[in-house]
Amino acid sequence: MAGIYFHIPFCKQACHYCDFHFSTNQKKKDEMIQALQQETVMRSSEYEGQALSTIYFGGGTPSVLEVGEIDKLVQTVYDHYSVEKDAEITLEANPDDLSSEKLRGLSKSKVNRLSIGVQSFFEKDLKFMNRAHSAEEAKNSITEATELFENISIDLIYGVPTSDSKMWLQNIETALSFDIPHISSYALTVEPGTALKKFIEKGIVAEVDDDIAEEQFHILISELENAGFVHYEFSNFGKPGFFSRNNTAYWQGDTYMGIGPSAHSFNGKQRSWNISNNPLYIKALNQSRLPMEVELLSQRDRYNEYIMTGLRTMWGVSLDRVGKQFGPHFQSYLLQQAEQHLADRYLFLDGDTLLVTRKGKFLSDGLAADLFMLPLEKKN
Repeated sequence: MAGIYFHIPFCKQACHYCDFHFSTNQKKKDEMIQALQQETVMRSSEYEGQALSTIYFGGGTPSVLEVGEIDKLVQTVYDHYSVEKDAEITLEANPDDLSSEKLRGLSKSKVNRLSIGVQSFFEKDLKFMNRAHSAEEAKNSITEATELFENISIDLIYGVPTSDSKMWLQNIETALSFDIPHISSYALTVEPGTALKKFIEKGIVAEVDDDIAEEQFHILISELENAGFVHYEFSNFGKPGFFSRNNTAYWQGDTYMGIGPSAHSFNGKQRSWNISNNPLYIKALNQSRLPMEVELLSQRDRYNEYIMTGLRTMWGVSLDRVGKQFGPHFQSYLLQQAEQHLADRYLFLDGDTLLVTRKGKFLSDGLAADLFMLPLEKKN
């Protein structure tokens, strides 16, 4: 299964917690779309003989594009790639961009899945995060979207200093009231270089409390599982039949192509990434150059990648796959490293599959790091 990811590097304003690549200056939007089309065409040989099952618009804020601009990019893919008949085509969207007219236009396009960046239904939280929409806009956009789209996801953020666990529970209950089939939820993280990081350093806002975030994470799991959602990946919950095919492919190690500035690609053997600079990206594509760096992944890199992605999912890490794909040495190393976590009941074995327990879920990235194969230290 293969997919294409478009990174749309524009936003109306900067959220305080965001460290993704974007610009609030949209003057070169037309030139960027042309460059995205050019990269899409130039790289079509990479998927020769493969059919795309997903097209995903992320960013940035892809919903700042007009429907016609989205159609233009999608059509470029269809003109130069083989695309499965029932391909999942997702657009990440902010509530303030989803006017009634925009939603009607999207419903007539090839886009068949919306991922709406709500983050919170409380004004206090939205102002803290510097979101461009209001709580009312969020509710209205979901209400109207459900009349036109069956496959809808919303994003929520927990661990926000302006919110307590009672408010977080209300956020979940509000989300569930719309009867949507998918929810993605992330802990608020403090990334270097963000406004949030600077505010905390200056004492303007409170530190993010990991204990509160963990408490709210477990509230999230309980509430969504009781509502019939499957916790199929650390941050993703879906009703049966509505798991994100894009996300699932990523976590199961399938190939994907990233188009746009800062976008990453993976083909199973190597990883590549585009330059994180809009003018230089546009300039390179205008000269028919791909502005990317490529890293050939070692066997150890690929093993670590599989451990990191596998442990975050309901499918876990297959010991048999580790043995066959990487060799018996990696399999025995994995079991040795997992021994203490198995004893502490952070991990468990179901047949040949290594999985994270309910107790260990919030720690899954740290558990994965303990199972990584590290490079041998050089002797002096």
